[in-house]
Amino acid sequence: MKLSVFAVLLSNKSFAEACAYIRKAGAQAVEIGCGGYPGDAHCKPRELLDSPEKLAEFKKILADNELSVAALSVHGNPVHPDPETAARYHEAFEDTVLLAEKLGVDTVVTFSGCPGGAPGDKTPNWVTCPWPDDFSEILRYQWDEVLIPYWKKTAEFCKAHGVRVALEMHPGFCVYNPETLLKLRAAAGPAVGANFDPSHLFWQGIDPVYAIRALGEAIHYFHAKDTKIDELN
Repeated sequence: MKLSVFAVLLSNKSFAEACAYIRKAGAQAVEIGCGGYPGDAHCKPRELLDSPEKLAEFKKILADNELSVAALSVHGNPVHPDPETAARYHEAFEDTVLLAEKLGVDTVVTFSGCPGGAPGDKTPNWVTCPWPDDFSEILRYQWDEVLIPYWKKTAEFCKAHGVRVALEMHPGFCVYNPETLLKLRAAAGPAVGANFDPSHLFWQGIDPVYAIRALGEAIHYFHAKDTKIDELN
């Protein structure tokens, strides 16, 4: 196991400065933001894909600091109900997968996304209960007509490029707990797995130990960060 740092935390530094800082801190690897919500301050995939010189410089910075790449991150909402927004996140994701292939990185971290509640909606609609019946119909539409078709196709693209998807289980998106992660994995295949971040589970009241047992080999990657539970006095 290697200790990795999410380099997005150091977005105010250049990539070279961030890598030097991470190496000095004693880590052996980095997770690099490539667009979407984490931003692309350190890595613009399309530029690296189009320029062998920039890609070579990028690799040199990593090698000079004796760092490997644990994963590339491009958290976004590729099933957003606004087509232009969805297309922007999807393009960033595909470019990141292609860059991961070139770098020999096997994991890309992202979100499952969340569609609208029905065709024509303009904003995502996160539903967490099946009743009244309107909510069940929303969930059917989101999963059967949008989410599963998207991830079936996208998982095949990832497999073709030797990359697996680590979905961060986060409230606000259709995959937010072990049950929904396993549901999507069953539909889209084993290229889809979890980025296990216990902090998001704690505040949903989910015991991370039980979640790990439930997910098993579906865990592709792991995040760890400080979390505090404020108990009632």
